[in-house]
Amino acid sequence: MFRLAILSLLLVGSMSIYDFKVPSLDGSHTIDFSKFKGKKILIVNTASKCGNTPQYADLQKLYEKYKDKLVIVGFPANNFGQQEPGTNGEIQEFCKKNYGVTFPMAEKVSVKGDDISPLFKWLVSEAKKKGIDDPIKWNFTKFLLDEKGNLITVINNRVNPMSDEVTKYLN
Repeated sequence: MFRLAILSLLLVGSMSIYDFKVPSLDGSHTIDFSKFKGKKILIVNTASKCGNTPQYADLQKLYEKYKDKLVIVGFPANNFGQQEPGTNGEIQEFCKKNYGVTFPMAEKVSVKGDDISPLFKWLVSEAKKKGIDDPIKWNFTKFLLDEKGNLITVINNRVNPMSDEVTKYLN
């Protein structure tokens, strides 16, 4: 068991964002992060029944404004307050109907705990290298990566996606 844990840490440490492929929310395709080389990537853990849920609208605005140099990928997660209880299909319908979401959305994952998805395990590991020990405190935490796949920063869940705190990295 200990060897497996060490191997897992070594593998996560040597990976890059471009090694990850995740199923899309609608199940029709795989989101391949290697296709995003040369663009900044904003990864956000989302939830449909959260006080931060209206951020979907501003995430969509951000995506439309900067789509030539930014990809946003949403990851629904039910880790905080059971605020994402729906199925992948229900989440997709909610996002399109209420916020017109067109940016890529991945299938529902866990972003914390023993069942954390490999991608979020990697993101947390990268954040720790920058001195951010517990980066995911709630829904709508944002991880911003540069054009080479390196983590630039983690942006607090309460920060509006269209705020200067986010856009300063895109202008």
